[in-house]
Amino acid sequence: MGLPWLAVIGVEYLVFRRFFRTDLTGSTSPPIRHSAPAPRFAFVVLALTLVGFAVSGFVGVAPVWVAEASLAALLANVVNNLPATLVILGALGPTPHPGVVLAVLLGVNIGPNLTYVGSLATLLWRRVLAGRDAAPTLSEFLRLGALTVPACLAAATLTLWLALTFGRGWLL
Repeated sequence: MGLPWLAVIGVEYLVFRRFFRTDLTGSTSPPIRHSAPAPRFAFVVLALTLVGFAVSGFVGVAPVWVAEASLAALLANVVNNLPATLVILGALGPTPHPGVVLAVLLGVNIGPNLTYVGSLATLLWRRVLAGRDAAPTLSEFLRLGALTVPACLAAATLTLWLALTFGRGWLL
């Protein structure tokens, strides 16, 4: 998945660089930052989760139980891409080819960026940006999604195919 990941980053970089070219040609003086307090609760949950993952192997607890103890991570996975992945993989039968599984993962992780409601993460970021009077308009978001998602899916699928075709030993 390294090649598809790099292809998506490259496509997004090129599209975003062009899309935001006028915003990127501003003054060279640093912006005035108003510091907000750090999100302590989020840092504590993250730190406890990481410690749980590190310790779980030593005490014989499966990492899945540590992940389930982080309620936010569980909810984000249940209501976001997990249902789509389970439905699609269920339709593919009991033993789909690893390449098909990887292609499904590309689709359910890149595809939701097309609309606001496609991804919980996008909805949460929009809420944060709206609170700071920096949220993009719906038309701007949809235009950017229409420019990036199809191009990223095409680049990721092509590079996944190349990796599976020429790097046969990696997955099989």
